Amino acid sequence: MGNKSTSHSSISYPQHDDPAYKKCQELKMERWIQMHYQIKEREQAMELARTRELFFWLSGFYLTSFFVTVSYYQRLKRPVVFLPMIPLTFLCGYYADMAYGSKLHRIKDLTLPEIITKLGLLRPLLAEANMIMEHEPELLHWPGGLPTVASIDEARVEAEMEKKMHPHHS
Repeated sequence: MGNKSTSHSSISYPQHDDPAYKKCQELKMERWIQMHYQIKEREQAMELARTRELFFWLSGFYLTSFFVTVSYYQRLKRPVVFLPMIPLTFLCGYYADMAYGSKLHRIKDLTLPEIITKLGLLRPLLAEANMIMEHEPELLHWPGGLPTVASIDEARVEAEMEKKMHPHHS
């Protein structure tokens, strides 16, 4: 009735106990990890470049606002004119710390930052990202270092054991 065909091929697949097979799989996994690490490194450099570019624009706006506020104060002689500068000072300080200060190091000490970037102007960011990668590579390292095959396997085994110990929690 139908076109049913079965083919029995004599292809021999490598045994999973074979040391050469295990070594090949380990190398493949290490390359995959290294590739993703380098991709993440580049993403972090782009994010830092984006933050620095935003800081330049924000500081330009801040300085312009400051001079306008000072000239307005000279006409009115009322200190209340400086009130809008307070939040702008905090905002500018935050971005200065993020772009050139130790904010990145403090963030890395807390968690692994997830970097999801939507880029607008690509060329200046790429140039800044390349500068960061060349001159500030210490900002791009993952907290806890590069994952190893052993650490991935350990986490996998722990997850399997957790699933066996608590089958109703998933």
